[in-house]
Amino acid sequence: MDRSDGLAHHRTRFEGAETDLVYFDGNSLGRPPKSAITRVEEFLRESWGGRLIRGWDESWLRLPNEIGDRIGRAVIDAKAGQTIIGDSTTVLLYKLARAAVDAQVARDPARTEIVVDTDNFPTDRYVLDGIAKERGLTLRWIEVDTTAGVTPEQLAAAVGPQTGLVVVSHVAYRSAYLADAPRLTRIAHDAGALILWDLCHSAGSVPVKADEWGFDLAVGCTYKYLNGGPGSPAFAYVREDLQAALQQPIQGWWGTRDMFLMGPEYQPAPGMQRFVSGTAPIVGMLAMQETLGMIEDAGMPAIRAKSVALTEFAISLAAEWLAPLGVALASPDDTERRGGHVTFLHPEMREVVARLWQQDVIPDYRDPGGIRIGLSPLSTSFEEVHRGIAATRDVLKQVLLERAGLA
Repeated sequence: MDRSDGLAHHRTRFEGAETDLVYFDGNSLGRPPKSAITRVEEFLRESWGGRLIRGWDESWLRLPNEIGDRIGRAVIDAKAGQTIIGDSTTVLLYKLARAAVDAQVARDPARTEIVVDTDNFPTDRYVLDGIAKERGLTLRWIEVDTTAGVTPEQLAAAVGPQTGLVVVSHVAYRSAYLADAPRLTRIAHDAGALILWDLCHSAGSVPVKADEWGFDLAVGCTYKYLNGGPGSPAFAYVREDLQAALQQPIQGWWGTRDMFLMGPEYQPAPGMQRFVSGTAPIVGMLAMQETLGMIEDAGMPAIRAKSVALTEFAISLAAEWLAPLGVALASPDDTERRGGHVTFLHPEMREVVARLWQQDVIPDYRDPGGIRIGLSPLSTSFEEVHRGIAATRDVLKQVLLERAGLA
């Protein structure tokens, strides 16, 4: 399988990918590309160290827009001028959600509900809860199966004349359920609502067509499949015709029409620049450019095909080796409804994951009893998946023997 993998040559471009360590967490923190390490080192010595403040005028000021457009073009299929690199995912989610609900209430005071599901990522739920309290709005919860996600039928039952904003994850963080983004977007729009997509677990793993699918708003992180590094800044997408209609709530000098005029009052910049607040995290933007180059070279369809093959392989091994030990699949078995990771359930998985880490096999643990296998298409091999699932089998067997007093 590795010999026939058309993306296998990319694996050698990642630091540590050719060691014996099994890395099943590319959907949480991607490996660093070797060239990204070089880029950052050169920046520290030459750009920051040599050019100092001149670097802002020479290139740094343009990076949030330039890299944002590159993500738009290569990762989420959005035309230029709609995607920008900014703050953390949490901050960008707050900005876009708060701007959206304010605009909706101003348009129609009856639109006082934010629709979100009970298993959405904690940050999404916490931020929306804060906005609802802040603006006197109501959260309408969709109860979802934790092994799946929001279905069109559930969303259609939740939205109506009272809905201002819908927030959905394209790929569910726990189960990897892949939402039907075009259909859910149409349902929200038919109800007169705006929809904000969380792309954190799909950007760089699952093809996204933000313009074609009619997205209003989206946010996504860059430290997972885009390999930006710990804490690398997130990206925001705002559809072109909405940009002037939304007033972002964190008004800072980088989002003004003329940031160096430093005038007495805030005047928002045109376009996506208005959604930036403070000084851009330049160092945090550097590493992801290397992976963006690989994505541009490979193309998202090929990356998705490799991702599907990896998850299918992991599921087939688990069916043979883990299911007899009582392990259950907690992700969709339909490839059309599954993103780039797989979750398996067993009551002993917390202990299993702890022991696997000691053996340099690195998956995630997610309550209740879930081992999450994140497979990054550019840096994960099939042989690595084989070794990792085999190690999981062996450790689980040992734990079960110990629990039975037979070890």
